[in-house]
Amino acid sequence: MGSLLQPSKARPGDKVAVLSPSFAAPAVAPEVHEQALRRFAELTGLVPVEFLTTRKLGASPEERAADFNAALADTEIRAIIATIGGNDQIRVVPFLDAELLRADPKLFLGYSDNTNILNWMWANGVTGFYGGSTQVHLGPGPHLDPAHLTSLTAALLEGGELAVTEPGESEDFGLDWADPRALAEFGEREATEPWTWAGPPVSVTGRTWGGCLDVLEWITLADRMPRNDDLAGAILLLETSEELPSADTVRGWVRALGERGTLSAIAGVVIARPPASSLGAPRPDADVRAAWRAAQRDAMIEEISAYNPQAVVCVGPPFGHTRPQWILPYGGEVTLDGLHQRITASYQ
Repeated sequence: MGSLLQPSKARPGDKVAVLSPSFAAPAVAPEVHEQALRRFAELTGLVPVEFLTTRKLGASPEERAADFNAALADTEIRAIIATIGGNDQIRVVPFLDAELLRADPKLFLGYSDNTNILNWMWANGVTGFYGGSTQVHLGPGPHLDPAHLTSLTAALLEGGELAVTEPGESEDFGLDWADPRALAEFGEREATEPWTWAGPPVSVTGRTWGGCLDVLEWITLADRMPRNDDLAGAILLLETSEELPSADTVRGWVRALGERGTLSAIAGVVIARPPASSLGAPRPDADVRAAWRAAQRDAMIEEISAYNPQAVVCVGPPFGHTRPQWILPYGGEVTLDGLHQRITASYQ
């Protein structure tokens, strides 16, 4: 695959589509959604625009795709941000219009189930951004986390290169949206551990691809994976969801990528800090959570090293299902410097 198209940045006053291409979370917690829209407008100067299915529970895949296509076709819309993930966006992708995407590429931000749309965009030659959710990172809590705001404005407005840094604290989930405190308080946070680096002490730069491992399994079964040749020299982004797959499950997924030849093609891997607890279930003790994360880390490093010992690997950056969250380029360039143990992302 040749170079990917990079959508132009938005300017203050431009419109941004706020869509629910998976689960319509704003219908469940409208107060969180509305606070997210207010904050988004105040902090970016951009104008959020809702579509028919943004707050519509049970909207069909065709309806959700129609909203996405309408946003692509609207020349006043410069970017699209997903309200949240879900579990059936794979049924939306067949109805998306690639000609509209290529005719007027729009910035797109999303993660989790939005791996489906990002992979579709990548396959059609357009970059996006992995991360961002109005319902999870913009609406709840007393304010936006600095790392999220920095990468959000870089993705949408400013561009440039940023050093991806560790915020020093993390939560697996926030307060229940039905709890009034969710609008003003974070969830229970804990101190983070240092990132783990593996592979040779060299610097590699490549365009990114990947996403939520849970979703990548579905994409593979649906035969929508890119060719390994198209991933040559890429930086693989991998993370796991609040479904809390076991270390053995994660090992199997990564091993399958190795058997497919994907791990041999790439130059590096960034693995997000995984959640180790989920809303609605008893929270494990701190030592149990630490062991959970360590088991996933070790399983991934072992499998990647077995198939590609030359790959530079970093485990721990918060770009997935934890908060604070860094938004990272998807199809844009990321540099993994294994010698100095630092990550730089290009938001052009």
